[in-house]
Amino acid sequence: MANNLYKQKILILDFGSQYTQLIARRIREAKVYCEIHPFNMSLQKIQAFSPKGIILSGGPASIYDQDAPLADPEVLNLGVPIFGICYGMQIITHMLGGEVAKASNREYGSASISFKDATIFQGLNKNEELRVWMSHGDRINRIPDGFRILASSENSPVAAMADLEKGFFGVQFHPEVVHTPDGPAILKNFLFRVCGCQATWTMSSFADRTINQLRDIIGHDRVICGLSGGVDSSVTAVLLHKAIGDQLSCIFVDNGLLREGEAQEVMELFQKHYTMNLHLVDASELFLNNLNDVKDPEKKRKIIGRDFINVFEKKARELGSAKYLAQGTLYPDVIESVSFKGPSATIKSHHNVGGLPEVMELELIEPLKELFKDEVRAVGRELNLPGKLLVRHPFPGPGLAIRIMGKVTKKRLGVLRAADIIVFEEIMAAGLYEEVWQSFAVLLPIKTVGVMGDERTYENVVAVRIVDSLDAMTANWSRVPYEVLEKISSRIINNVPGVNRVVYDISSKPPSTIEWE
Repeated sequence: MANNLYKQKILILDFGSQYTQLIARRIREAKVYCEIHPFNMSLQKIQAFSPKGIILSGGPASIYDQDAPLADPEVLNLGVPIFGICYGMQIITHMLGGEVAKASNREYGSASISFKDATIFQGLNKNEELRVWMSHGDRINRIPDGFRILASSENSPVAAMADLEKGFFGVQFHPEVVHTPDGPAILKNFLFRVCGCQATWTMSSFADRTINQLRDIIGHDRVICGLSGGVDSSVTAVLLHKAIGDQLSCIFVDNGLLREGEAQEVMELFQKHYTMNLHLVDASELFLNNLNDVKDPEKKRKIIGRDFINVFEKKARELGSAKYLAQGTLYPDVIESVSFKGPSATIKSHHNVGGLPEVMELELIEPLKELFKDEVRAVGRELNLPGKLLVRHPFPGPGLAIRIMGKVTKKRLGVLRAADIIVFEEIMAAGLYEEVWQSFAVLLPIKTVGVMGDERTYENVVAVRIVDSLDAMTANWSRVPYEVLEKISSRIINNVPGVNRVVYDISSKPPSTIEWE
């Protein structure tokens, strides 16, 4: 099976939709490999990619905008099935001589469609209402020659269309979002009934293939890997260790900004259980000294990123010559770097520590760069990593420094750690830890009045942040039971010196971010 892992590929051409990554996730969930590339990918590269099918994503543009993104028309002559989603369907219509026009009423949100039991709708119950998610201001007024209408809604006479002979399909709605309940079935019909794909993309096959590939590429050379104890770096390290054993040296930098007991847990697991060459560097005093009196979050990130590179590089050189540097880069990072819109505006730096390959003059190895986060966890399960590690909530590279608003001191770190462990313990006790995406405490730079033991107090505020998400691109605040929040608040106020108030963050992403800084 491993040999067929990449023989069946779906190409997604990205026209700027906020949902493009969701298309890829749905296809991967169906165990079919796919990649996202910019809409203007050259015809030569598309042919070299040799896709079993092509999906044209949605996008914010109108087909008649002056700078509207358009694919190479020759894409339609490759003899490959094509599936256009929203703007992607309008592109197919426009390029094949149909008519796209402004809708009299823009259609955003849930809609009901009636459909014909043909190909992409095969197996769906026609007698039931098919709910879909619409997001468009244009619609199809006239379909191209050779096409037929497969579905319609009150506001979209052409909610889906097809040229069955050529294997071209278009839908005006978004099958990739959770608001289209039958969306996965529609996409699977395209993958398996139209494109003839098979479900060969499994994480077991990926792990076997990657270990063999790493062994072939690295040979007898040495690899340096930064290990944080998070899911991405842990899976990266274990894959490499299985491939090359003692040729791998891992470095764990304790920056003094970690959660309670974190350094000890990482050393215990990877040094003793996996018997890896893992080297702990305690640089906490350096980081804290350099963060002294720094309040600006972006300055914090830059200082932490700079110090990490310096500390890591120094230790790596002490360990001797290595040819490769391993990093746990994931597919969303790769997509971001090749987006046709260019890299997103910088919201915050040090999301991943960059600059190490250039500074150390090492070749980069990124064994997870084809995977989404949920796939990384699945690989970890195949590698028998502890379940506790695989379900661990994401933790920012700059650590607790960006969960302390204002100055970072040993005393304030102690307050935050004490509050944070209470959040963790209560979420675990309530059986919610694996249900939510992230849960943590934030120490605010303000003090408020309180009454404790008949005395007036003027002490710190802790904010609790708990969110639900699939991939951190969007997030919603978790509807945690009141009694759980009450326990968290009561324990923090009664057990963490210097805190007399706890608040719960009920903002979503967007417009807010998950982290506070």
